[in-house]
Amino acid sequence: MAEDSVIWKPVSLTFVQYQQGDLIGKLLAYFSLTPVFMLVGFCAILLFRRELHTITFLTGLVLNEGINWIAKHIIKEPRPVRGHEGFGEYGMPSSHAQFMAFFAIYVVLFICIRLHQPSSYSFIDNIWRIIIGVGVVLLAVIVSYSRVYLQYHTTSQVLCGALLGIILAIPWFVLTQLVFTPFFPWIASWGVSEYFMIRDSTLIPNILWFEYTTARTEARQRNRKSKSQ
Repeated sequence: MAEDSVIWKPVSLTFVQYQQGDLIGKLLAYFSLTPVFMLVGFCAILLFRRELHTITFLTGLVLNEGINWIAKHIIKEPRPVRGHEGFGEYGMPSSHAQFMAFFAIYVVLFICIRLHQPSSYSFIDNIWRIIIGVGVVLLAVIVSYSRVYLQYHTTSQVLCGALLGIILAIPWFVLTQLVFTPFFPWIASWGVSEYFMIRDSTLIPNILWFEYTTARTEARQRNRKSKSQ
C-alpha cells in the first residue's frame, strides 16, 4: 500500500509530450529540447576552449534562468490544462522562450557590435553572419511556438518570457562589452587562469582562422623537424 501512495514525477527539463500521430508536434517536441542541447554544447565549448567571453555568456544564461525561476514563483500563474492532465510547475513566464530570446538577442548583438569589423571580412563572411543572425532568431521563434503548440504554455506566457529574455540580454551584453571585457586581459594573466588555461581572444578578429593558421604552422614546423632527424 505504501508503494501505491508514492507519486512519481518526470524531469520536466527533458520530458516533452506530443499527440500520437502528429508529425508536426513530434518535430516541435524535438525543437523544444533546443535549450538542453545548447547548455550541453556550452559546457563542451567551455571545457575545450575556456574562453572568457564564453564564460560570461554562459553566466548570463544561468542568471537568466534564475530570474525566470524567481518570476515564476512570484507570479504563480499555472500552466494550461491539457486534457485531464495538469502541470505542477508554474508557467509564467516561459523559461524556454526566455532562454531562446536571451540567446538569440545576445548572438545578434555580438555579431553586429562585437564582430563589426568590415575591413577584415569578405562578402561571403558578411553573408554568413546574416544567415547566423537570422537563423538564431528563427530558431527562437520556433522553440517558443512549440511551447504553445504542445500546450505547455499559453501565448501570453511565451510572449512574456521572450520579452523578459530580450530585456535581460541587452544590458548583459552591454555590461560584458563595456565593463567585463576590459578586465579580460588582466583576468587571463592570473595564475589560476594560466593553470586552467583560461584565455582571452577579444583582440583576435577571426579566431577560427587564427587557430587554423597557428596549428598549420606548428604542424609544418614539427614535420620539418621530424624529417631532419
